[in-house]
Amino acid sequence: MTRLRFRLRQISLRFWFLPAVMTLTALALAALGTWLSHNPVTALTTGEAGVARWLYDGGVDGSRSVLSAIASSSIGVGGTVFSITIAALSYAAGSMGPRLLQNFTEDRGNQITLGIFISTFAFSLYSLRTVTAGEEGPPFVPHYNVTLALIMALGCIGALVYFIDHVTRSINTTRVVNLLTSDLRSSLLSVTEQSDPDHNVLPTPDEEFWAEAETLYAHNGGYLQLVDHQGLLNLAVESDTTIRLLVKPGDYLFPNSPIAEAFPSLPDGIHSRLTVGNSRTRNQDVEHAVRLLVEVGTRALSPGTNDPFTAVDVIDRFGDALCTLENRRWPTGVYSREGEIRLVVATSDFKGLVDCMFDQMRQFGAGAPSVSIRILDVLAVAARVLDDPERRAVLTWHATKLRDDALDATRNADDRVAIESRHRDVLEAVSQGTGKTPPAGAPLPARTRSPMQE
Repeated sequence: MTRLRFRLRQISLRFWFLPAVMTLTALALAALGTWLSHNPVTALTTGEAGVARWLYDGGVDGSRSVLSAIASSSIGVGGTVFSITIAALSYAAGSMGPRLLQNFTEDRGNQITLGIFISTFAFSLYSLRTVTAGEEGPPFVPHYNVTLALIMALGCIGALVYFIDHVTRSINTTRVVNLLTSDLRSSLLSVTEQSDPDHNVLPTPDEEFWAEAETLYAHNGGYLQLVDHQGLLNLAVESDTTIRLLVKPGDYLFPNSPIAEAFPSLPDGIHSRLTVGNSRTRNQDVEHAVRLLVEVGTRALSPGTNDPFTAVDVIDRFGDALCTLENRRWPTGVYSREGEIRLVVATSDFKGLVDCMFDQMRQFGAGAPSVSIRILDVLAVAARVLDDPERRAVLTWHATKLRDDALDATRNADDRVAIESRHRDVLEAVSQGTGKTPPAGAPLPARTRSPMQE
């Protein structure tokens, strides 16, 4: 069921989905209006002609002219506006990445606007075919349909004004960064848990436990988009086995590569609990949301764009995300049932998150002192907020790597002093938790060891 809900949500986000629903609804309303015109409701009609005063009461020729004009103008204006908009977005995506186009297609406002134009065209065209001049029977004018078509035409005008204003704001770089930041924050909150000092951490089975485990291999290549943890846990309990996933959401599954192990035997149905697709999604893949922001930042630092202000904006959002983890912990990925470990899944961790945030930004921004200085400022703030020694060690490691690369690429003496000063701020922020503040004038460490080497 989890996979089904995931697929349905993916379909509902497609650009065509909402316009298609609106078009079908418009056709149903056109059929209803035609029926009401053939069978007028007494409470809604007045006069000898059986037409209410608020309905369009023109003749056959007038109705055809009105419906033809509405149908042609709605599809013409809608097609022209959206084609020009896509061209402008494609140009803007060169500096902000393809995420801009994805935001455009998934935006409900854009989908509703397109739906209004298309549904108006479909409604008017369907209604036009019902107008008869009396060649084979009495003349017929769908008064309800023509009236509603006029109202929909006014709605198209309002939608056009809204769409132009909405798109011009959507191309703004800050808005794109804010949307990506919102996705990142939601992903972090979904993959992490509230810190609980009374929480009992289940031990992970050692490698000897898996020595005789059976291995499951991938059938086809693709990105792991979703893992049904509850489904895998139930499968392990039903088959009286323990399952370990070797991959996590966001990993690319190569054909015939190992993706899971099970002891004492490998149950059927693991593949059905894993959703694989051609692209990464942000549902359970927190690093994907980070990479989208990194892409905006690194494109801004490219020589063709040369926009360090956007890069600094992205760096600030990374600091925002890190500080939200102050009272949250990463799950161990160990699931049990009735006191017995049944499922072990690979999970992201804090180091992987920070590596994803700052490695490429450090590499691309080494020649821009303002970018390097801002990253060190953000690391210092995060070090003061996050009191976990392991997390502070990760921040120190990145600060030292950044300092080394920035000093190698910076010639100006004042900029080098500023970089050294910001690096010392990070060390002082980290030492606040240990009480060992480096004395003023003390030499800075040549290289901080990687947390993985500790």
